[in-house]
Amino acid sequence: MRLRHIALLACAGLMLAGCNETLETVERDVSHVKNKVDYPLAPTILAEMDKKNMDRNAPIMIRILKEEGKLEVWKARRDNRFEVIASYDICAWSGKLGPKVKEGDRQAPEGFYNLSPGHMNPYSNYYLSINTGFPNRYDQANGRNGTNLMIHGACSSSGCYSMTDAQMLEIYAFARDAFKGGQKTIQLQALPFRMTAENMARHHKSENYEFWKMLKVGYDHFEVTKRPPEVNVCEKKYVFNQQAQGGQFNAAATCPAMSTPPALASTMVSYNKTYDLAYDKAMKKFDGMVWYDPTEAERKVLVAEKRKGREPAYAPTGSALKAGKLMKETEFAALMEKKAAKGISATGATAIASASGSAPRTTAPASQPTPSQPAVAARPTSVMLAAAAQVQTQPAPAAATQAIPVPAVNPLAFSATAQEEPAKKPFWKFWAKE
Repeated sequence: MRLRHIALLACAGLMLAGCNETLETVERDVSHVKNKVDYPLAPTILAEMDKKNMDRNAPIMIRILKEEGKLEVWKARRDNRFEVIASYDICAWSGKLGPKVKEGDRQAPEGFYNLSPGHMNPYSNYYLSINTGFPNRYDQANGRNGTNLMIHGACSSSGCYSMTDAQMLEIYAFARDAFKGGQKTIQLQALPFRMTAENMARHHKSENYEFWKMLKVGYDHFEVTKRPPEVNVCEKKYVFNQQAQGGQFNAAATCPAMSTPPALASTMVSYNKTYDLAYDKAMKKFDGMVWYDPTEAERKVLVAEKRKGREPAYAPTGSALKAGKLMKETEFAALMEKKAAKGISATGATAIASASGSAPRTTAPASQPTPSQPAVAARPTSVMLAAAAQVQTQPAPAAATQAIPVPAVNPLAFSATAQEEPAKKPFWKFWAKE
């Protein structure tokens, strides 16, 4: 009996320890749940909210990190700054790093998306689902297309982000409660990886690098302010936390004259200095190396054992960090030639560049360039970055820990001008094709 009590105390201690940072969901059977839509969050999660000074129905933000295979739920504290309340391992995502471009490419979306209550589907064929909102105005302006790109359960993906049913039950509940609290839109940040100096250097030869540099501006603003950035689109580009000085934002038209709030601009100067030092150090340390971005098939090999004894539709994918690897440039070139000879497409892989090539600087100015402002000049560098095991979040400078003002228009949610609200169709028609 005494040993049993000791074991129970030890288990309780581990459970409490697991709540110190974020809540990681342990997979469990949810087949007994009859009312998925109204299923309440667990008492342990509600206790963690209270501990973090959060109201149950406070706004949330969802952040996806493809390479790490993580989906994070961030929730507003009572001071309106967001903090992670839950982190989940993504069960399956298809394709490789990089944005979705067209229907059928099996790519999962990357970008900033606006989720409304209309994107919630309680009748999904994949347990529960939330439409990502792809294509948004940026995607449409750049000719990208695709339909029914979801965050859903069932651990089976073709262009979606698929979770386990137990995870989806909680994610859906987080969104449901936030909408009940009055949040009109939830911002979804779908990112290729944590956009630290090391990770940007590791991927700087990717064909998607310029696109990722643009996303990084929004990532950095969130890292500094801990508030979802206001997002707009003009000149077929994302712009973040910009105040229009007359005129309006139009996805395909010239950007209006715009400016960054002074307090944010000042803080970003300090943040960027810290970032630049870390980036230069990473580039020098890994000069002559290239990161190989694994294929979906290579990721599936890592988790083949998990599929045994399960339904054929159950198709988890392993971590891109574990399946990928750093290679010498010569080795990478030889691998690409070998794949090409076998007729294997290398699309989406890290693109090789000449050893004497230069890498553009990844830091964007706090006040983003307008047609009358030249972009920051590119800075020569060499190649590459940290081993996957060393990937860490870059800390913001001390000044960035203070609450930084951002544009006054609904700073807790996605800009209403950035994307149009989804067409108000009958609910069953909205989801008819899923």
